[in-house]
Amino acid sequence: MRKLLRLCPLLLASMLLFGTDPAFAGKRVALVLANSAYQHAPTLTNPINDGAVMAKTLKDAGFDSVDYRHDLSALDTRRVLRDFADATRTADIAVVYYAGHGLEVEGSNYLIPVDAKLERDTDVYDEALSLDRILIAIEPAKQLRLVILDACRDNPFGKGMKRTAVSRAIGRGLAQVEPNSPNTLIAYAAKAGFTAQDGDGANSPFTVALSRHLTTPGLDVRRAFGYVRDDVLKSTGNKQEPFVYGSLGGEDVPLVPVKVAVAAPGMPVATPQADIRRDYELALQVGNKAAWDAFLAQHPDGFYASLAKLQVEKIGAEQAHAAAIAKAKQAEAERDRLAALGAQKDAQAKAAADAKAAEQAQLAAQKAKEQAQQQAAAAEQQRVNLAAAAPSAAPASTASPAGANVASLTPATAPADLNRSVQTELGRVGCFSGAADGNWNASSQRSLSQFNRYAGTKLDVKVASTDALDAVKAKPSRVCPLVCEHGFKADGDQCTRIVCGNGYALNDDNECEKKRAAKPAASATSRRDDSEDRPARQRRQAGGAAAGGVEGLGAAGGIAAAAGAGRAAGGGQVFCNSTGCRPVSRGCHLEYRGGGGPGNEANAEVCH
Repeated sequence: MRKLLRLCPLLLASMLLFGTDPAFAGKRVALVLANSAYQHAPTLTNPINDGAVMAKTLKDAGFDSVDYRHDLSALDTRRVLRDFADATRTADIAVVYYAGHGLEVEGSNYLIPVDAKLERDTDVYDEALSLDRILIAIEPAKQLRLVILDACRDNPFGKGMKRTAVSRAIGRGLAQVEPNSPNTLIAYAAKAGFTAQDGDGANSPFTVALSRHLTTPGLDVRRAFGYVRDDVLKSTGNKQEPFVYGSLGGEDVPLVPVKVAVAAPGMPVATPQADIRRDYELALQVGNKAAWDAFLAQHPDGFYASLAKLQVEKIGAEQAHAAAIAKAKQAEAERDRLAALGAQKDAQAKAAADAKAAEQAQLAAQKAKEQAQQQAAAAEQQRVNLAAAAPSAAPASTASPAGANVASLTPATAPADLNRSVQTELGRVGCFSGAADGNWNASSQRSLSQFNRYAGTKLDVKVASTDALDAVKAKPSRVCPLVCEHGFKADGDQCTRIVCGNGYALNDDNECEKKRAAKPAASATSRRDDSEDRPARQRRQAGGAAAGGVEGLGAAGGIAAAAGAGRAAGGGQVFCNSTGCRPVSRGCHLEYRGGGGPGNEANAEVCH
């Protein structure tokens, strides 16, 4: 009776959220398809192995029905899907796993049976199965519809396929898809437009990671795929990144519930620590603040109390972030309203300041939320690992006092992994060219700032956040423009060298312009002849001037001509009177006598 009273708050919180039937009590069905023995293409080694592993994983997880089929023809596959659709009508969770070849034609995805020939591009409509056919089969499931495709391999059918229309596009890998039905997830082994690896072992890296994380008891399916993504990136050297399309609600949806053991008659009574762990797992299933408050009211101290407090902090941080977003939007709307009405400058300035403060508060709340989420996730993963390693043993820190620093369980690599993921995505959209090393430095911040500029977002560039990762992932193609060095031009996603035609050269503006013709240079012979002829020309000119000095040039010209003649005679002086000018005779010189004017010469020629 005491135990029943102790669990009442938790059971009440569970009923408030889920009703009288717990969410994990529903029926779970799965269909596993694997195609290896293709009749008109090389045989694939891994799909049949991958299908066997996934079928065993789901059976071991307690699924009510797991139908495993391999190497089916198109007709047989359609029949199996029809039968599986009947099973999903009474199911809460329906899962379809497919391994084999897939093909994307004009944005639609197709699964290829083993008897497909696909000689023409239009044959895909008759010989393959559309992904939409799979979604129709699982649509009746009530809580979760999950499709897992390990079908992103290099496809041999697309290379030899005849094209009936030039405009019909056949893509590489699978195309991005957005499910129309709610509570539907579609998981790819590699993101849209990329191919997946088969791996070096008997199973693909994607399937190995799925078998390790997907059926972890109590682990939300979205978080499970997050762990799968991390494992595949690590095992493939960041060459392959799984991707999940679709969305679920705010509550956790584990593929496998946490089993609550009930002691049978004659079995040993559960220990107090086991009771606390069971209560914690029940509160984790409920996941709201009321459930955690009820747990802490019954178990205020110890290891699980510390974990529960982290969950409460996470919920509080998420609520504070949502409130900050609403307040920032309200302040921004008020600022815009006053500006549109032409209110007084003081009122507009105050509204602008309030909007700025609300924006800063939103950023601070976002950081606090992300930190709380990381700490809670890391602590929960640590708890799951401990339980898996020693399910009957109490955690080493069970005796920790209240308020123990459980945040120290956060792996040191958690922020680096987030940084590396954001860097990788920024590189994919053309905003980051460095190495994805997990170091969020100035270069990474500039890259995120570039993304904000061209994507129209307002992400905080100082830290790599989950919001930034989601925003960048949402962009299917390049966002930042490609910048090339001088001499190169952007050609799609690559820089190609600019080649100018004959007679053209590349200028400083990275454009080809016509070369200018060079001026012909004078030859050495012509320059030598011209220099030798120049003194003769000068002498002829001087002689001509002297011959017509007084008569042709006037007084001034006559004086200059006479002076030139005098210098030639050796005296250097010129005597002028009313009759004209002449050089001073050899051996004579001029003397100044004063005066000057008509009939009175100022100079006299004196000879000795």
